[in-house]
Amino acid sequence: MKKSNITKMPGYYDRYINLVDDIEILDAFDQSIQQIDHINIDQLLQLEDNVYAPEKWTIKQIIQHIIDTERVFTERTTRFARQDGVTPQGFDENLFADNAKVSHRTLESLLKELKSVRIASKAMFEGFDDETIQHSGNNYNTEMSILAMGFTMVGHQIHHFNIIRERYLPLLEK
Repeated sequence: MKKSNITKMPGYYDRYINLVDDIEILDAFDQSIQQIDHINIDQLLQLEDNVYAPEKWTIKQIIQHIIDTERVFTERTTRFARQDGVTPQGFDENLFADNAKVSHRTLESLLKELKSVRIASKAMFEGFDDETIQHSGNNYNTEMSILAMGFTMVGHQIHHFNIIRERYLPLLEK
C-alpha cells in the first residue's frame, strides 16, 4: 500500500511521513536501505564526535537513536497487528542516548545494525496483508495505523539523514 492509503494522518508523526514519496511501503523500505548503503562513511568519520551545537547528539548517537526508535516502533507495530489493545509506553529518547554507550562502537557497526534492523522491519511488513496493515492502535497519545507506522520509520531515518547533511556535514568546511 502507498502513503496515500493512510486514512488518518497521525498528528506529530506527519512530519516524518511527509518526507517519504507516495510509493508502496515495501519500496519505501528498499529506498531507505539504499540510503544506508550509499551514506558517505568517510565524511561521517571525519566528523568524529563534533556536533553543530551544545547538547546535540554525535553522529553515532543519531544512528543509535534511529535504531532504538525503530525497535520501539516495531514492537508497537506488532501490538497493533496482533490487536492486543495495550497502549504502549512512551520512551525518553535522551535517556536512551545517554545510556547507549556508543563511544565503544564503530560507525560501521552502527550502520550495519541499522541496516539489519531496517531489513527486519521490511520483512515484518512483507507479512502483513491489506487488512492487517490498516489496523491501528494508540502510539503514545496518537491513533496510528500500521501503514502510517511504517512510513514513520522510513521518514524518521530521512529526517535524521537530512539533519546530518544540513547541520553536521557543513562542520567539515570550517
